[in-house]
Amino acid sequence: MKTNYVLIVFVCLLLTPICLAQNNRVPLWGRWERAFEADPKTSPDPSIGLIVRLISPTGKRHKVSAFWDGGKTWRVRFMPNEAGTWRFRTIAYPDYAGLNAQRGSFVCRKTKDINRFFRHGAVQVSKAGSHLEHADGTPFFWLGDTAWNGALLSKAEDWDKYLEDRVAKKFTAIQFVTTQWRSAPGNLEGEVAFTGKEKIQINPAFFKRMDARIDALNAKGLLAIPVLLWAIRGDENPGWYLPEDQAILLEKYLIARYGAHHVVWIPAGDTTYRDANGEKWRRICREVFGDEPHAPIVMHPQGMQSYTEIYKDDKWLDIIGYQSGHGDNDASLNWIHSGPIAKEAKQFTKRPFINLEPPYEDHVSYHSKLRHSDFSVRRASYWSLLNAPTAGVTYGAHGIWSWEVEAKEPLLHKGTGIAKPWSEAMNLPGSQQMKFLHKFFASLKWWELRPDASLITKQASEPAKFMAAAKTLRGDVAVIYLPVGGEITINVSARGEWFDPRTGLWRAAIQADGKFRAPTAQDWLLKLKLK
Repeated sequence: MKTNYVLIVFVCLLLTPICLAQNNRVPLWGRWERAFEADPKTSPDPSIGLIVRLISPTGKRHKVSAFWDGGKTWRVRFMPNEAGTWRFRTIAYPDYAGLNAQRGSFVCRKTKDINRFFRHGAVQVSKAGSHLEHADGTPFFWLGDTAWNGALLSKAEDWDKYLEDRVAKKFTAIQFVTTQWRSAPGNLEGEVAFTGKEKIQINPAFFKRMDARIDALNAKGLLAIPVLLWAIRGDENPGWYLPEDQAILLEKYLIARYGAHHVVWIPAGDTTYRDANGEKWRRICREVFGDEPHAPIVMHPQGMQSYTEIYKDDKWLDIIGYQSGHGDNDASLNWIHSGPIAKEAKQFTKRPFINLEPPYEDHVSYHSKLRHSDFSVRRASYWSLLNAPTAGVTYGAHGIWSWEVEAKEPLLHKGTGIAKPWSEAMNLPGSQQMKFLHKFFASLKWWELRPDASLITKQASEPAKFMAAAKTLRGDVAVIYLPVGGEITINVSARGEWFDPRTGLWRAAIQADGKFRAPTAQDWLLKLKLK
């Protein structure tokens, strides 16, 4: 017995330095986190501001805000972008007992973890301005999925199951809402992010649950795309009803809490940015994000609305996100491939353009009242990827976005149709076809693609049959999407391959008299190597 005890103690002594080293070591592009406790004799005061100033191993200075995490605890999170020893110092205002002038250090090391963020760094707008890339210059293809209610209403095991499915299908990003809104008045347990209106009270318990959902996203190599405040008109949406100062307070809290995660921010969801509302969100974003470095920002507007011109000179806006919506008439289809976005992308070339909300699969259309099929989703997705410099697109499925657990119409979304439970909607065919979409673009330097209508000698007259074309900057590869098959005449000599977006399989393409004929009357992609 004595021998066993000695052996156990000896093993523990051997392991202790390893455990301590691991606890004190932060991965490069990982997250340093530290809690600060106020003097227990003082009364909790969530309004206390706490700033942490950091100095990098090469002497660069950084400043991050800590956030109140309940009781007498303030917490800071920071993503180190340099390996080596970092030093920090706290500044509390007003000077609050126990929080001010704390000092310390931590060590950041490179890791062999295969997670895309540890390997390549944070996601940012590329130097070219046309797409996203990691810090090391590796292009990042945005293939998003829409789970507005997912982080709010999911059980932990269900969230993991969903994320595993999306990773297997090559999705790279997930869009979700981070506070209560019209389709989720609280989370699964009935907790809300905040209470009040003129003077809100933040609920840390709500966000501790959200922490786990966002951690799970990043751990699986998925970029988190949180909507900070849903902002369409309505008393259920905090981005609409909160006074500006309280909206700013809540968004600053969210930035402090999740700014060290791998994210792209959506400050406002599903609103218009024209006139007074546009000025309101300009003021909010300038105040929230300021001049400090931050993750990229994209706005999510209402359907078929553009704000590029409105915010063209605003440096805080990094990505032009748009919503083509859930229509299926000629005007809706034309808007996707030939509307204002296609025109603006030629003029405003220093921001990526991404369709954040094409039609959701199985969602009832505004016009025909038919449910959007996998073909409808594919068509909108490929049009969206080729109507501007290719950067990415977001998929959506009815039942996933609202996270239904039984078949029913989503809350306060009358007319959208009975939605399948999320576990069934997860298997709709369009999501599998997103994997094939990823496969196709991974077969070429997609970040060099630019729209090129000159490749097509005769364009279809019907909006539903529009053929989208793009060519690389080097002029060596071209891509053409044919929604209904048929024959196409190319005005250059080329070797081609047909790609089936339903199966992910390739077929040889033979050029005869300058023409290529699609294998069937369904939609096809033609990849051309130009001579």
